[in-house]
Order: sequence, then structure tokens, then C-alpha cells
Amino acid sequence: MNTGKYIFAQLIEFLPQRIFDRIVMKYEGNKYVKHFTCWNQLLVMMFGQLSNRDSLRDLTSIISAHSN
Repeated sequence: MNTGKYIFAQLIEFLPQRIFDRIVMKYEGNKYVKHFTCWNQLLVMMFGQLSNRDSLRDLTSIISAHSN
């Protein structure tokens, strides 16, 4: 049984979210966004790369399975 943090959570700790948010604000990346922010997109794309997903459809099926 896992008692610590998952590897993905440990990798996210190294990302400077404040700097990322500042860049998103500068270029208005979340201007018309309601739910799926730039930060969420970055995390999903990182998860897809690290889990070696073949396509976006494969990635969305895995993400929707985890959210339910």
C-alpha cells in the first residue's frame, strides 16, 4: 500500500505554478476558459507523456475513468 506521494505528485511539486500563472495572465491564456484551465491542460499533457499514451482519445478515456 502506498503511504507517500505518487511520483506524478512529486514531479508537480517542482513546477513553479506561480510563474506559470503569471505567464498565463500576461498572455491571457485563460481568458474565455470556464473549467479546463491552462494549468489543467499542462498536467493532463504531462500525464499523457509520462504514461506513454498513444492518442488524445486514449488519454481522455483514462482521465474520465479516473474522475469517475
